[in-house]
Amino acid sequence: MDTHTLVRLLGEGTVQTLIMTLVGTLLSYVIGLPVGVSLIVTGPNGIKPVGWYNKVMGFIVNVIRSMPFLILMIALMPYIRKVIGTGIGTWAVTTALVLAAWPFVARMVEQSLLEVDPGVIEAAQAMGAGNMQIIRKVLLPEARPSLINGAAVATITILGYSAMAGILGGGGLGDIAIRYGYYRYQAAIMWITIIVLVILVQILQEIGVKLAAKLDNRLN
Repeated sequence: MDTHTLVRLLGEGTVQTLIMTLVGTLLSYVIGLPVGVSLIVTGPNGIKPVGWYNKVMGFIVNVIRSMPFLILMIALMPYIRKVIGTGIGTWAVTTALVLAAWPFVARMVEQSLLEVDPGVIEAAQAMGAGNMQIIRKVLLPEARPSLINGAAVATITILGYSAMAGILGGGGLGDIAIRYGYYRYQAAIMWITIIVLVILVQILQEIGVKLAAKLDNRLN
């Protein structure tokens, strides 16, 4: 493979990987953030305990989280094909990423909110704040740096998931590594894609750390 073709492939693969990762992360948070908040709110020590909901939702989250992503994606592909018309490609994999990652995001959010000082919540309740006010003005703002760090971890995890999806023709850098590096025995291409993935991880991690530190300084 000539250099021009390789650069073009890597460029297309990087764009596809970023689309799957960033869109997948965003949509995972659309589902996972409210679920994570609800698990805290309805827990035994929450501001509005609802035992049955907490147990049922916690069970659903744990079941999906316990499934290996690759196996879950294979199981979901027939249903994804019926919904969006295809079981392969960037958008099919993005759909699978969201379905697989939202429980992980929910637990990340839950852990971040558990770090909030209960005394702050009690003070808000003493001042007459309602449940939604406590969530919007106390829980989420106080946990903001931890939530940002968690989002960086979730993004990197989903990036790894997207790379694994290459084995099913999902596109992106993982697909290039498997299709050209593994199947065609071109080890150099495989290592180049690994290096690009490592660079992407470092960039995303650095953005998350700096953003969390900036928000933390504001809170202090």
